[in-house]
Amino acid sequence: MSRLPTRRTFLHAAAMTGTLLPASVLAQRAFVHGPSADPFDPAICRASFGEAVVLPQKRALKLTWNATAICTVGVAAAQEKGYFARHNLDVELVNFGGSTDQLLEAIATSKADAGIGMALRWLKPLEGGFDVKIAAGIHGGCMRLFATPQSGIKSVADLKGKAVGVTDLAAPDRNFFSIMLHQAGVDPNTEIEWKVFPGDVLPVALKKGEVQAFALGDPLGWIARDRDGLVEVANNLSGGFAHRTCCVLGIRGTLIRQERPVATALTQALLEAQEWVAANPDAAAEVFAPHAKAPVEQLAAMLKSHTHHHNPLGDDLRRQVALYAEELKRIAVFKSGTDVQKYAARVTADVLA
Repeated sequence: MSRLPTRRTFLHAAAMTGTLLPASVLAQRAFVHGPSADPFDPAICRASFGEAVVLPQKRALKLTWNATAICTVGVAAAQEKGYFARHNLDVELVNFGGSTDQLLEAIATSKADAGIGMALRWLKPLEGGFDVKIAAGIHGGCMRLFATPQSGIKSVADLKGKAVGVTDLAAPDRNFFSIMLHQAGVDPNTEIEWKVFPGDVLPVALKKGEVQAFALGDPLGWIARDRDGLVEVANNLSGGFAHRTCCVLGIRGTLIRQERPVATALTQALLEAQEWVAANPDAAAEVFAPHAKAPVEQLAAMLKSHTHHHNPLGDDLRRQVALYAEELKRIAVFKSGTDVQKYAARVTADVLA
């Protein structure tokens, strides 16, 4: 039985061709090729992107991102491949280097309009009440945990009593692997010694024996693994986390309330770019290469391991945020009295509804 082509089908077909073709043409292709024409449509994120919003006049926006993190590749793609322009958006990219609190305050107070960041870095500060709403999941994957082959560490449970290196104590990978440790019966707050080092120093600390494992995101983590022959003990695409988002789009609340079409156009442009990245990882790696000190082939391999086609929205997004919040409560990052359902409803917004 045929199913009607969704907006996601149109976007994926556009990504494959590198252009946004008329919907009638794409619909015909979808019916010809059947349901398998859209492999990037898992049930968990079947939400439609909605009718394309093209603003009547050009609108300038400031979008913050981490220009050296491969997981933000969709931002570079949206700029270079024209997805922002197609929605009549003139987006200024701001490579923000401050703390998460400073970043969220900048968005909440209109110094920036939106930002891309890691959910497990943003969720705790958002508990404090910043007027920033998570509008979409951007992708999954890119957080990794490493050890040496000689260490005998084969699972997170083997880390009990060990020293683990992280870039900071509020790092998203520190939070994520703390959740995994808790699920494995290890108390991350009392049975793990967390040590802080700069990202490029973590592999050195491992070699010196100052830590027995370290957590680091791509591209630095991937590069260190390949260069040093490390064992990847765990990542955030395993088990029940395979369909979780890790990178999110946050938009200032006033923009959503006062100029919702602008927020919708921005979200659509970024999700369209994500579809293009998922369908064209080699070309996307070339787009991102100027921002990273890694060969294009290595960057492409990273992108192929991520889930840039996975963009939870609406109820799916709220559910994932509530799950993370509940898990963060269990490891004493969130307040024990936090109502995770109310929290998730407060910090997310469905701008495509």
